[in-house]
Amino acid sequence: MTMQLRMVLIVVSVVTTWLILRKIRMSKMRIEDSIFWIGFSLMLIVFSVFPEIVYWMSDLSGTQTPVNFIFLFMIFVLILRMFRLTVKISQLETKVRDLTQRIAIDENLKNGDRENKRPKEVTEE
Repeated sequence: MTMQLRMVLIVVSVVTTWLILRKIRMSKMRIEDSIFWIGFSLMLIVFSVFPEIVYWMSDLSGTQTPVNFIFLFMIFVLILRMFRLTVKISQLETKVRDLTQRIAIDENLKNGDRENKRPKEVTEE
């Protein structure tokens, strides 16, 4: 792994961590969601500071170069993250649908109660 790539990884990781911490301070990101990104940045810093780990994992995975392993690793981790978010979105959509149905039922019951409480009009025959 070239020194240039190592420096790019470190700079990108530090900038990413700084942006995440800034978003947390501004209350635009939950701490639970930011843990993934901070961990991801730390992993890239470890890879750039200790390139032997990347060489070893590259040999273990059978990739031709350590750079290819880093790209493969990043893509794999991001796909896992995307899958987790997809599951979370699906659960939230189900909750929104259930809440919408409950609200509609409650409103329907309230409207039905109002109609039953109205005095009946007397019609002339």
